[in-house]
Amino acid sequence: MEYARCDRGAIQGYAKRRFPIIDWLLVYKPSWLLQDILAGITVGLTAIPQGIAYGVVAGLNPEYGLYAGFMGPFVYILFGSCHNITIGPTAIMALMVQPLVFNYGPDMAVLICFLKGCIIALLGIFHLGFLLDFISIPVITGFTSAAAINIASSQFKSLLGIPGRSEGLVEALKGIFTNLDKINIWDIVLGVCTIVVLVLLKHIPSKRRGTRLEQTGWVVSLSRNALVVILGTVMAYLFHINGMEPFRLTGSLGRGLPPFSLPPFSTTFNNKTFNFVEMTTNMGTTLVTMPIISTIEHIAIAKAFAMGKSLDATQEMLALGICNIFGSFVRSMPVTGSFTRTAVNHASGVRTPLGGFFTGALVLLAAGFLTSCFGYIPKATLAGVIICAMYYMLDFGAYRLLWRAKKVDFLTMIITLIACVFLGLELGILIGILSNFVVLFYFSARPDIRIEIEQIEGRPVVYVTPEEAVTFPAAENLRANIMRLSLESIGNVILDCKNLKRIDVTVAKNIKLLAQDLSLLGQELIYVNATEDVSRVLNTVAPEVACSFKVDVCA
Repeated sequence: MEYARCDRGAIQGYAKRRFPIIDWLLVYKPSWLLQDILAGITVGLTAIPQGIAYGVVAGLNPEYGLYAGFMGPFVYILFGSCHNITIGPTAIMALMVQPLVFNYGPDMAVLICFLKGCIIALLGIFHLGFLLDFISIPVITGFTSAAAINIASSQFKSLLGIPGRSEGLVEALKGIFTNLDKINIWDIVLGVCTIVVLVLLKHIPSKRRGTRLEQTGWVVSLSRNALVVILGTVMAYLFHINGMEPFRLTGSLGRGLPPFSLPPFSTTFNNKTFNFVEMTTNMGTTLVTMPIISTIEHIAIAKAFAMGKSLDATQEMLALGICNIFGSFVRSMPVTGSFTRTAVNHASGVRTPLGGFFTGALVLLAAGFLTSCFGYIPKATLAGVIICAMYYMLDFGAYRLLWRAKKVDFLTMIITLIACVFLGLELGILIGILSNFVVLFYFSARPDIRIEIEQIEGRPVVYVTPEEAVTFPAAENLRANIMRLSLESIGNVILDCKNLKRIDVTVAKNIKLLAQDLSLLGQELIYVNATEDVSRVLNTVAPEVACSFKVDVCA
């Protein structure tokens, strides 16, 4: 009977971990519902214009951004463990999928959404999230900054009224200077005014719990993206019905809701058919880098808004993976946690993931009934929204922090940023990770070791104290430095192991060779303050190395 109770408790605990909705739904208070509704609608007003904009960034029809904006919030209600998080399309995901869409069509975006979800879910199931710890903050900072620069620069043509698309900063600048005669002054005016209005609305005095005027300012500030898009659309429509089109418009969108169907495992684009193997092969490194970047982005946001609570990274990876898998059944582009919309959700006072239901419902209504209106959205307005959002992705505070704290980390960030901007995001982040490993290996091969000549009982000794772990890359360097100083002294060598928790066989082997070299000079190598693990390795590999302490300390 006792075993049955324990087993039942374990099952219930596992169910709550994997379906967090069970935990918060049991304690849900009716007073929370209004807060969740208000937060969900507020986030939805941000998600709709952003979804349309990110659909354009990805090279897709704008409605794809809306398709990506409703399934994620619905699914996250069941599996999400952080009540502030909102799932949907993001600028980085849009930029990463853009080359695939340009070269192979929209089906590639839907399929990689499905495959990315499967990969992330499997990483969560096998608890492989620790692999993300090898990607440092400088690399992430450089990557996100480069993505912001590339995304903003891809909108320069739309801001200036120049037709065509561009990928990356260099191509965008080249496209501008070779098409100066196609610049439309009205698009420039509209785009610049959009940016100015967004900045002003962001900084108007506002408080969620203040005077009525401050509360109004808070609502206006949070919904600023929706306001400028609506204003631009109304303006363009009024011009249109009067026979004028001073702005370049988004154009026709798909009609109605997306079909619920399996992801496309084959596709036809530009009169060429690709099967599943060819599609996945053509994804290249994006199929690897996109799940990694998506998970990093999501977990970083979840940690930032966990509000001091412990975060179940495994559950968040499962939730993110499942959101992408289900999203691919409604033609969604890849999704992940959105920092902007999560910040809006938090500022709006959301209490539980149920707020995502109202966000998803609002986006779903827009996708089903308002698509005819979206065709009148000026491209310059969307460009202004995107450029403004990308500016706020540039974390100048983090740049100053890295510069002041450690120049090597700042250099790693710069290398990653430059590589991502000029060589592409996938190759750039690989270069950033590689540069990080070079720094890591360098310091691993050159650890801080204090080597001094001291007088003990009137006799000179070489006293060696590693200040940190010594691993195999540093073994030969340690031996050479000790031998160099030993030639200047006639005393023995004392190796103080107080800071060493463990050593590997390569280090022990070099200590053995060092002891043999010293014996030829009539000197002895003695180790002190060794842990049980260090003593065991030295006694096995280098039994000739002496220990000057008692047996219970050294053995």
